[in-house]
Amino acid sequence: LPPLAGRVAVVGGCATGIGRAAAEALRDRGAVVVGLDINPVVKEHMDRPGYEGIVVELTDEAKVSAALRQVVNDYGGLDILVSNVGIFRAGANIEVLDDAAWDASLAVNLTSHRKLLKQAVPFLRHGVDPSVVFIGSRNVLAPGAGAAAYSVSKAGLTQLMRVAALELAPEGIRVNAIHPDGVFDTDLWTPEALATSARRYGLTVEQYKARNLMRTEVTSKDVARAVVALADSTFSRTTGAQIPVDGGNDRVI
Repeated sequence: LPPLAGRVAVVGGCATGIGRAAAEALRDRGAVVVGLDINPVVKEHMDRPGYEGIVVELTDEAKVSAALRQVVNDYGGLDILVSNVGIFRAGANIEVLDDAAWDASLAVNLTSHRKLLKQAVPFLRHGVDPSVVFIGSRNVLAPGAGAAAYSVSKAGLTQLMRVAALELAPEGIRVNAIHPDGVFDTDLWTPEALATSARRYGLTVEQYKARNLMRTEVTSKDVARAVVALADSTFSRTTGAQIPVDGGNDRVI
């Protein structure tokens, strides 16, 4: 049997990019996977029994609760939660950062994850080897100038993960985080955001894409493989961990 056969996974923020790659990787290893995303595209690529998408606003806790109840009613439980939804606005220094950009980053990148986890815990505690994976960011350990809203929200998400690991370990629920960097095959990186970040470091876009120590491309599929490792038995004795998938970053190391 595939390693995740019989397990039910929910992936938040999986219409595109890392979330979509994670959903596909979990499916390929035998899990039932349900994706939650505000983008209707999620229903187009997750379109069959056992691999389906639900359009839901992840900042709306009542709708999140209803979606999770639907998953449990349809498939019998919840074993794996991958919380991935995120936004990244074009960079702005703190002096000129407007409240709308700040509030949106915190609402999506931090508060929505708390709501999803809160509503999932009652089901996860009855799951089979339950595991939660948060998608953080290299910015947690090595923030960049002009990215206060994003960096702060991801740092808060990481702290949420750590507290959740402490709270949920007695119930056998593992909670970990992955910190990707330089994953450019995702809608998070608009051409504008990419160009702004490259200029901040005095690099061309192509130089910026290859700035990690290994000088190698980091893709959504690379991150998805790490998600699977945290969801299956590979890290069955690990909780509260932060795993970089960034090609190596001297500021982190």
